[in-house]
Amino acid sequence: MLLLILGVAVWSAAHLLKRLAPEMRAGLGEAKGRGIIAIVLFASVALMVVGYRMADGPYFWGRTAPTTGINNLLMILSVYLFASSGTQNALGRRMRHPMLAGVKVWALAHILVNGDLPSFILFGGLFVWALVEMIVINKSGPRPTPAADVPTGAGPEIKSIVGTVVVYGVIAYIHVLLGYFPFG
Repeated sequence: MLLLILGVAVWSAAHLLKRLAPEMRAGLGEAKGRGIIAIVLFASVALMVVGYRMADGPYFWGRTAPTTGINNLLMILSVYLFASSGTQNALGRRMRHPMLAGVKVWALAHILVNGDLPSFILFGGLFVWALVEMIVINKSGPRPTPAADVPTGAGPEIKSIVGTVVVYGVIAYIHVLLGYFPFG
C-alpha cells in the first residue's frame, strides 16, 4: 500500500511543482527540468501500477451489471473530454480544463466499479490531484483567450468523436489483455 500512496503523492507533487514552485523548475533549465519531471512522472506511474497490483485492503462493494454500464458511459465521456482538450472542439473551447475534468470523470468511474481501499487511494487520490490542480490553475490568473486560428465547424467534432471511439476501444482491449473484462 505504501508504494501506491507514494506513487500518487509523487505524481501530484511533480504536476503541482510547475504551479506552486515555478522558480525551482526554472532553476533547472527548461529542457533539463522537463526531462527530470518526465522521469519522475514515469517513476510515479510505475509506483502506482506496482503498488496497486500488490495492495490489499477491505472491499466495500463490487462490480455489478448496472455499475459496469455506468462506468463504461463515464469512460466514454472521460475519453471525449481528453479528446476535447487536444482537438479544441466546441466543448474544448468552452471548458478551461477538459483534460483534468476527464481525469475526474475517469477516477469516479473507476471508484464506482472498484469499491476497495486500494482503488480509493489510487483513483480517489488522482481525483483530488485533478481538483487541486484546477483550483491552483484558476487562482494563478485569468482564463487565457482562445486563439483566433482555432478551427471551428464539424472537423474538430468529428476528430473528437472518432478519436474517442478508437481510444476507448484500445483502452477496453488493454483491460481485456490484463484480465479485467470491462463489459457487463
